[in-house]
Amino acid sequence: MCGIVGYVGSRVDGRALDVVMEGLARLEYRGYDSAGVALVADDAIEVRKRAGKLANLAGEIAEHPLDPSRTAIGHTRWATHGGPTDANAHPHLGGPGGRLALIHNGIIENFHPLRAELLAAGVQFRSETDTEVVAHLLAQEYDGDLTAAMLRVVARLEGAFTLLAVHADQPGVVVGARRNSPLVVGLGEGENFLGSDVAAFIGYTREALELEQDQIVTITPERVDVIGFDGEAARGKTFHVDWDAAAAEKGGYQWFMEKEIHEQPQAVADTLLGRSDGAGRLTLDELRISEAQLRAVDRITFVACGTAAYAGMVAKYAIERWTRIPVEVALAHEFRYCDPIADDRTLVVSISQSGETMDTLMAVKHARDLGALTVSICNTHGSTIPRESDAVLYTHAGPEIAVASTKGFLAQITACYLLGLYLAQLRGESYADDARAVQAELQEIPGLITDVLGRLDRVREIARFMADTRSVLFLGRHVGFPIALEGALKLKELAYIHAEGFAAGELKHGPIALIEPGQPVFIVVPGPDTPHGLHGKVVSNIQEIRARGARTLVIAQDGDTAVEPFADEVIRVPRTSPMLQPLLAAVPLQVFALELSNAKGLDVDQPRNLAKSVTVE
Repeated sequence: MCGIVGYVGSRVDGRALDVVMEGLARLEYRGYDSAGVALVADDAIEVRKRAGKLANLAGEIAEHPLDPSRTAIGHTRWATHGGPTDANAHPHLGGPGGRLALIHNGIIENFHPLRAELLAAGVQFRSETDTEVVAHLLAQEYDGDLTAAMLRVVARLEGAFTLLAVHADQPGVVVGARRNSPLVVGLGEGENFLGSDVAAFIGYTREALELEQDQIVTITPERVDVIGFDGEAARGKTFHVDWDAAAAEKGGYQWFMEKEIHEQPQAVADTLLGRSDGAGRLTLDELRISEAQLRAVDRITFVACGTAAYAGMVAKYAIERWTRIPVEVALAHEFRYCDPIADDRTLVVSISQSGETMDTLMAVKHARDLGALTVSICNTHGSTIPRESDAVLYTHAGPEIAVASTKGFLAQITACYLLGLYLAQLRGESYADDARAVQAELQEIPGLITDVLGRLDRVREIARFMADTRSVLFLGRHVGFPIALEGALKLKELAYIHAEGFAAGELKHGPIALIEPGQPVFIVVPGPDTPHGLHGKVVSNIQEIRARGARTLVIAQDGDTAVEPFADEVIRVPRTSPMLQPLLAAVPLQVFALELSNAKGLDVDQPRNLAKSVTVE
């Protein structure tokens, strides 16, 4: 949620505005309903802000141009306190004459008493937001040093926040602060940047600085200074961004999601790259947890939300099979409230594409308080969750711009598999033999995903034909069950229609009552060699719903002829072992959701009411 950009350079010209507007455009994927900028120019603060899309703000600036500046901040807002109006859009001004401007991501939980205090002092408010409270507090505290004022103000705030502020008396200075909300520094030559993530400034620099929790950063054209909320000097960790601005562009595709679906073979390959030695043994050196500690693990809990939780569900089946360690999957927003059982022999694995998902972050902190080992599976360097975890296993999917996750999902499953196979390797004996066999097959998956992508024209046709469909059901068993859930989620996110995923074995326990003539049902069929006769059981499920008039859309492996008499449509994927099938079966469901959304004339990349990263609880 909420995109934040800050810039300060050595020249007084149009670059400050250009950088901020470009950064906001690159952060549109985070979701927003208003946008605004503030520039320090001619001993004053100039603000332009508008509700709606960034194009509205661009139109406002074209109609009322801004003076040249070297200092600017910009914001795309997702409404929390107060509706999406021009008045509630950021930046907000503070102090007499509005000489201070502030932007904010997060929620100030104690803004009510602070607002009452300011009202009693005669402060007049122009908005309904919690952010304006902070702007007025900061203006009251300002005595010529914006950093010192920020230090005093953050001591009074409760909640999760990223704050960026500029003051007319200090041109060439931007001050930021973060607590449980993302902020990263971009390091340039004669200029420096701040952003919610590196996409905000990737067009200008690929060198960045991580900020820790509870830190304040001050940027000028020549310097970056960091202090803690305790006032003590601090040092951030620098890193190099291994993708460039072109990776965050559509590259000829109509939608970012379409591009990212086609990037999945590379995303999986890159997540596997460099994680085994010449002898085929996994080498996950970045885990930074001793082999002895990992061997002692007797319970694993995945914590995640949405699509990431479904990746954890897939991993549960695989890791329990490969290691015989009990695994559970907890929704991160419920984990803290169910009195979880965890100790120093428990491994809590968080999954978050952005590394900023607030519910997941809080779950990780709670797990550490309980004494558990914590590992983060994440796609974003410099983000919070990896830094709050004992160790991190990065996916290397590159930037994922579309709100609906695709390549992030497959990369997460791949990373989970690597972790499980590594644990199996550490356990030795037959566990290690199984791990080597699966690892060898896993190396072939990128090519098989490419194969799937080349045979989905019929899926696109089906989606366009079903543009007026009001309900779609998804069925799966074993690792196919979380894929059914993910298929339903993609359709809900993108097409705004009723979609549900079920474990196929639950059919006769209630859901079969939903089946009526013409009801479309996707069925993820396990391979014929899946243990426990699951293939035959799913084929029976297909017969049951077909007999009641369902339109059966079957995802089955090449050579599986048993499904043909009962399928209205068969969508083929290459043969692979049962545990690896999710990496193939998910792809047709992603393409189906995209095409159906597109056929309905909807915004595939930015579905309504959704944000890419949920940074508030």
